[in-house]
Amino acid sequence: MKKILSLLSVVALTSLVQADHHGEKSVQSEGWTNLFDGKTLNGWNQKDGTATYVVKDGTIIGTTAKGSPNSFLCSNKEYANFEIQFDVKVDNALNSGIQIRSSEKKADGKKRVNGPQVEIEASGGKGAESGYIYGEATGRGWLVPRSKRTPHKHFKDGEWNHYRIVAKGAHFQTWINGKLVCDLTDEAIYKTHPKGFFGLQVHSVGNGGPFSVAWKNIKLKELK
Repeated sequence: MKKILSLLSVVALTSLVQADHHGEKSVQSEGWTNLFDGKTLNGWNQKDGTATYVVKDGTIIGTTAKGSPNSFLCSNKEYANFEIQFDVKVDNALNSGIQIRSSEKKADGKKRVNGPQVEIEASGGKGAESGYIYGEATGRGWLVPRSKRTPHKHFKDGEWNHYRIVAKGAHFQTWINGKLVCDLTDEAIYKTHPKGFFGLQVHSVGNGGPFSVAWKNIKLKELK
């Protein structure tokens, strides 16, 4: 009996070790890549503005700076077709967003981040436009028509919110906390921005603030 129990213990321990090992690699084995290591800003660089970005307790925290234009913490690499997921929390008084397939262009003699941006903002009392897609510095304003930008309260103010974004060709879809927000096909923006970097935005606030926005659990799956 003792031999049998010992054998069962070894089998159980081996299974636990294998399960733990599998868990550590589950992200990669399923085709996912962590874009943020939870400790440093390796793989990212700041473009535009003077907002600050720091890592604390496994999160990226972006904080406004007085008089600064929009600031962006951008991925070093560019991506075309993908699914990206992350968790985000933002001060109720701050507007933010994540750039996708973005690039830099000269405006007034200076380089400026431009491209599709998925909105991040508090819902407030009447709901807001989180999850809809804006054309940052593209001259187009909102890419989603006004008739399809129904204010909603899927974004939970003061809490962590889970975003899921899928971009494949000219087709874009966004979800907030499991709720589909945007389903957009835009051939024009795909023609000008078929691939590009991600950018975590800290919006300009003039002389207000300081306000902060935080991101964590940023993972990506590239699609064909």
